Amino acid sequence: MTTRRTALIATSALVLLAGCGSSSSNSSSSSQSSSAQSGSTSGGSSLKTTTTPQFASPSASSPVLSGTVQIAYHDIAIHPDVVRVKAGSTVRWTNYDGVEHNVTSESGPQQFASKDFGEGHTFEVKLTKPGVIHYQCTIHPASMNGVIEVVK
Repeated sequence: MTTRRTALIATSALVLLAGCGSSSSNSSSSSQSSSAQSGSTSGGSSLKTTTTPQFASPSASSPVLSGTVQIAYHDIAIHPDVVRVKAGSTVRWTNYDGVEHNVTSESGPQQFASKDFGEGHTFEVKLTKPGVIHYQCTIHPASMNGVIEVVK
């Protein structure tokens, strides 16, 4: 039994070491070269953490909503994250998460920013000027960003 356990531990250690990368100088210099070309400053790692929002683009074929348009904050995401609304519509964000969120416009014809609001609370704004508004939750910008296209 002890021999099996020792063999299992040794095998596991070898598997972990094999997955940690190569100590070959060719591989290392290749990794550094490619990271320099890609602009990485993380010591050769190609994995980058970003908090910069990646905004989607509204589709011209998406329906234009009007009245009060509901947007849900749920599971640290926005549903729907891209909407088209008629000028004069009100957009209402509702937080369904157990953590606080906010709504802050980043660009567009109208600027707005909410305070942080908790589960069950809402923030709303009447959008009157046509154009594209990029917005985000500044607490979770990488996963919670959206686009509203306001049309005449």
